Amino acid sequence: MERGYAGLSFAAVADRAGTSRPVVNRHWPTKDLLVRDAIGRVSDSFPLTDPDTGALREDTISLLEQLNGAFTMFAAAMTAQLAAYFEETETTPADLRASLIDERWTLIESVTQRAVERGEIDGTKLTPRITRLPYDLLRHQALMDMKPMPSQDIQEIVDTIYLPLIT
Repeated sequence: MERGYAGLSFAAVADRAGTSRPVVNRHWPTKDLLVRDAIGRVSDSFPLTDPDTGALREDTISLLEQLNGAFTMFAAAMTAQLAAYFEETETTPADLRASLIDERWTLIESVTQRAVERGEIDGTKLTPRITRLPYDLLRHQALMDMKPMPSQDIQEIVDTIYLPLIT
């Protein structure tokens, strides 16, 4: 975050970690792998807990609230520091997101599946795009505003966009 992807060097990482460059290179042979692992470690510091309140609305709002701060931090990092990473690795923000969200996505899918099992929503309306919609809207606003989304906006997304689509 201090120097951006272009300014990152193995020597600086080794110096900051109090080790040698060869030690760093043994763990991460390329800069893109080092950065991806660092982002993954930061992502792991924002764990999701399964709210399991018994209602999709409350579960979805809880998950969005949990992700709100993490999305803001990643939005700042991605826009300010990772342009060179995406150019060098010929990847996209979507590729990076996909590599980081598997465990979290399983939790999100389990929340919607429980709602289907309770008869709260029509499972035939749950396309992958619709399931992702409230989270995509949260991420978009975090990228645009570079700050957490207000709670009332999260509730508005759930109540006026998401739930009407799936009930």
